[in-house]
Amino acid sequence: MKRILIFILALNFISKPLVKADEGMWLPMLLGEQVYADMVKKGLKLSKEQLYSINQASIKDAIVIFGGGCTAEIVSKEGLIFTNHHCGYNAIAAASTVEHNYLRDGFWARNKQEEISATGVGVQFLVKIADVTDKVNEKIKDIKPIELSQKLNAIMTEIAAKETEGTALEGRVVGMFKGNQFLLFVYERYKDVRLVGAPAESIGKFGGDTDNWEWPRHTGDFSIFRVYTNKEGKPADYSVDNIPMKPKYYLPVSIKGVKDGDFAMVYGFPGGTNRYETSYGVKLKTDIENPSLVSLRDTRLKLMFEEMKNDPGVKLKLAGYYAGVANYWKFFDGESKQLLKFKTYEEKQANETAFLTWAKGKPEYENLFSDYQKTYDAWRPYTKQRVYLNEGIMGTQVIAFAANLQRLDAVCSKKDATKEEIKKAADAANKAWTGFYSSENIASDKNILSFVTQAFYNEVDVAQHPKGFYTWMSTKFGELKNKQCYNLFADYVFNNTMLLDSVKWKAFIANPDTATLHKDAAFMVANTFNSNFTMNYQKYFTDFNAQNYALGRSYLKGILEMNKGKKMYPDANFTMRVSYGAVKSYVPRDGVKYSHICTLSGVMDKYKPGDYEFDLPAKFLDLAKKKDFGQYVDPATKDIVVGFITTNDITGGNSGSPILNANGELIGLCFDGNYEALSHKIAFDKDLNRTINVDIRYVLWVVDKVGGASNIIAELDLKK
Repeated sequence: MKRILIFILALNFISKPLVKADEGMWLPMLLGEQVYADMVKKGLKLSKEQLYSINQASIKDAIVIFGGGCTAEIVSKEGLIFTNHHCGYNAIAAASTVEHNYLRDGFWARNKQEEISATGVGVQFLVKIADVTDKVNEKIKDIKPIELSQKLNAIMTEIAAKETEGTALEGRVVGMFKGNQFLLFVYERYKDVRLVGAPAESIGKFGGDTDNWEWPRHTGDFSIFRVYTNKEGKPADYSVDNIPMKPKYYLPVSIKGVKDGDFAMVYGFPGGTNRYETSYGVKLKTDIENPSLVSLRDTRLKLMFEEMKNDPGVKLKLAGYYAGVANYWKFFDGESKQLLKFKTYEEKQANETAFLTWAKGKPEYENLFSDYQKTYDAWRPYTKQRVYLNEGIMGTQVIAFAANLQRLDAVCSKKDATKEEIKKAADAANKAWTGFYSSENIASDKNILSFVTQAFYNEVDVAQHPKGFYTWMSTKFGELKNKQCYNLFADYVFNNTMLLDSVKWKAFIANPDTATLHKDAAFMVANTFNSNFTMNYQKYFTDFNAQNYALGRSYLKGILEMNKGKKMYPDANFTMRVSYGAVKSYVPRDGVKYSHICTLSGVMDKYKPGDYEFDLPAKFLDLAKKKDFGQYVDPATKDIVVGFITTNDITGGNSGSPILNANGELIGLCFDGNYEALSHKIAFDKDLNRTINVDIRYVLWVVDKVGGASNIIAELDLKK
């Protein structure tokens, strides 16, 4: 532990004398005296051991990975969990039917017997961390740098497996500082998680895509679950005999409210940042990657929305998929705009110039950026094709599923494949098909296929088109410049695939063979486009990734040497982090100042009866009209505070993270960032960066007054 601490305190971001105020996603177990002292100076009232401890219960024990990509927190002695509504969205949708539409109407369990199993949802508790840098370095010492990115994952997986061998725990080795340090994170997974409560979607997604990433934000973005164990308190599969978890630690909940300037701290699992990206990476993102992705997602969303808005069944079917596509459609659009606005490319160039000045006479580093330029120049011509393949062609659900059947095809094509191998591959394909078939909406997906094949034709270099594919299309369906050609093509694919015919599919999967698969129209499209990339362009992408990883590792090693004695945090990589800052208003542009809070009055101002994004339930409206706020009223405004903003440094994966006051009490749930600082994955802005949080008093008002679930309130340790 001591060696890791010294290593982290020895680092700092290139060309910055100190990390900017409130910037940083710190490893809570390795805060160091400088960072902890700064937290105390800004208002923290807790000891380091209360923040993180191996030997006694601490805040760290209340923070969990929820599902595959969110954070949640334990808030009661019976394993109650708070997270975001959008994190629980798929589980809520899966529990819903047209007759019992919990997504639309909300759900509140009045007792534990009414709680619903959240199939497929698990939570993971962090058990410990260990430094395994020496072990990894020993295994990679003879590997050429260009080969490292392809071989490293297997090595880290092997070490993690060995470290947790003979236990029920799960280990993951994670590289820090672009592979200059390696830490082992050990987790305990609990599989029996049950839905306890969720507001109506009109509350949980109030404002929809219009308000996404915007402030003020009036979204009640929360849902409630519970963790269960077997009678011995150990993780177990779902059983009616299981009991609520008895956690090591749970968060007290404060309804005292927030003031502008109050200390605020976030725990969670931020998914990924790239704060040490080069100018070449920024330019590729703003020139090609983001504009292409945004354009493709924009039309896909519109085509899905056209079907969803008129049919509750379709809306329920597509809800989770649509939400996932929509969330980052707006993010990538805003990210590009902010990177350009704040001249991040130019800032990176200045950093690189400073590095090269320092690197003169140092053979290991002085040619780094000429090598970077060659690497990006070699990949840049093929970047758009890859985006239009993954976000375009594979943005059609039927084609994406068909692409997954290439695994089955590979097994069936093996001359020496055993019956057991084929059956195993067929069973996996059939299981995936069940999920695909139940969620597929033919009308929207067909329109998407028509659009993306035309977009690929128009936007991707003709020399990179699948050989003969568009010639075949024009011969069979007409002029490629006409939309009708692509509509007829989409009709052909959907009329000639067994993937949408349960009888034909079941007959095939009972006795799969490659000949039948290759005759299928959807598989033909998937195979044609994927094979084109794999055979002709994958080598360029593989070389690009290998070179980029090797260069990045050297670059960070150089930054370490250049900035000895200065502190630095590692990029986010879905490992536990803490960030600290303050509740704080801000000025987004000339003549405008945003308050640190928004209230129920703002919700009512936005309310539009019957609107897709701004409607509200009748009971909610009645309570708001009567000002029936109970103990959750804000003394200063005489209103319900719906949300507040802080200067905390977060990113995707922090969704559902607890935001805590100086005493470690829960005051809200993080759920978004602000549009003016969407460049935060690459560059943190000390003036404009804000975390958007749903105020815990609004959460409890909805639970108690709107939902009538006073049983949930009774479980909490309320601080008044």
